[in-house]
Amino acid sequence: MADTDVRLETVLEHMRLENLHDFPACAAKFGKAKYEVPADDIVYDGADAVCGFLDENKLAFPDFHFEPTRVSPAPSTEVVVVEGRFRGTHLGVWRGLPATGRKVDFPMCLVFEFEGDSMVSEIIYMDLSTPLQQLGVAFNPDSAEFKLQTALSHPITLGRAIIDNLRGRFRRKT
Repeated sequence: MADTDVRLETVLEHMRLENLHDFPACAAKFGKAKYEVPADDIVYDGADAVCGFLDENKLAFPDFHFEPTRVSPAPSTEVVVVEGRFRGTHLGVWRGLPATGRKVDFPMCLVFEFEGDSMVSEIIYMDLSTPLQQLGVAFNPDSAEFKLQTALSHPITLGRAIIDNLRGRFRRKT
């Protein structure tokens, strides 16, 4: 079996086990388990930390499921890239937010890194604003609600931006 096939099979089995919520078996697919979440600037290093992260997701979204839509092994770079969607119902605390009962459905991109045939890292790229909007605790930046909330919660920053903008317009006219 080619190296690419071994890595692809490892990733697919890892995701299958994660969707079954069998986190110890999911973490065992790593040579050394590690999840990175750049949106939070957090690294979960080691099987216990990875299982803890997955347990938190399951408590918050007991029915969570990741549906891969495109899987792209890259043989020369020792990575497998997976695009897909995270879906679930918010029935427990997530990031300090009490359960809302709302459903989330948002895109994610996962980069699985390998050293030879050993999976050593999963990097989870996601836009954190989208699930927060779907849970009703954040607003679309183009909405009137977002603009009002920003004006009320950040008057000094917003005031400085308006003044700087006006100064820039004045400088361009002269």
